[in-house]
Amino acid sequence: MRTVVSAIAIASLCAWSTTASAWWDEGHMQIALMAYNKLKDPARARVDALLRLNPDYKDWILGTPDADIGKAAVMRASVWADDIKMEPQYHDDGNSGTVPGAGDNIGYSDMRMHKYWHFTDVGFTTDNTEVRPADPVNAVTQIIALTAMLPADSGATDELRSYDLVWLLHLIGDAHQPLHATARFSEAHPGGDQGGNLVLAKPAKGDTLKLHAYWDGMFGGYTTTKGAMLDLKDSGLESVPVDTTKANEDNPEIWLKESAELAQKFAYSEPVLSATGTAELTRAYETAARDIARAQAALAAQRLANLINKAFP
Repeated sequence: MRTVVSAIAIASLCAWSTTASAWWDEGHMQIALMAYNKLKDPARARVDALLRLNPDYKDWILGTPDADIGKAAVMRASVWADDIKMEPQYHDDGNSGTVPGAGDNIGYSDMRMHKYWHFTDVGFTTDNTEVRPADPVNAVTQIIALTAMLPADSGATDELRSYDLVWLLHLIGDAHQPLHATARFSEAHPGGDQGGNLVLAKPAKGDTLKLHAYWDGMFGGYTTTKGAMLDLKDSGLESVPVDTTKANEDNPEIWLKESAELAQKFAYSEPVLSATGTAELTRAYETAARDIARAQAALAAQRLANLINKAFP
């Protein structure tokens, strides 16, 4: 069973770590649940069966009524890729997709955290600082590689499909968090700002935190499965309109390009753009950030559902 860590300790760690973990628990869970609700019956049954093969499955559904087991499992599965960062049996193999074996896809026997699978840093600059290319193994490469293993004719075992599905439930959410898709290179941060992890921001509520953490926390922080289900019902995310043509785009490279463009236009807009210290976020900035986050979450859910329905017809 998973090591128990207090919500306060986890929130503190993720707010100040340079490791990316998009949307935090509640955002990932809501995206996964929205997608699950859009699955066709054969796809939902296949998802249910594959999630049972995860070593933490019994922990995910503990105390859950039978009618809610599928939903509880998919929500907890969506944060497994972040949960393993807190488990002692997994080791930190770095934050760069250049490490040996970075793109290996071997299933649950892999005890590496693969933090670099969570993002693709498409760099940009506003002061002519040299921009470095994204690492060769990243969110785009892994979404493509993991997706290819899901269909029945892929030759993969169900154990590997389970591993890949659990990662995809998380990574597709990550791909739609704008600051998982870019990094600003500048005189202040010549090596890149790690998707806003090296930038401090102060929203209206007054707590100074990293810009990346501000965007991650759009849908709340760390929660129980039951809480996430109630939040989805009340959040209004399911009523956010999604353009069908855009939702049908299935190229992860385009997903990350879209997110990078949103980051540059909104996440790094004023007052962040010109800030030399902590950026004091304005009401206009926070309103735009909220609207972008909601639209991206709804889009991620539809694209995730489309991917799974296609893989398991």
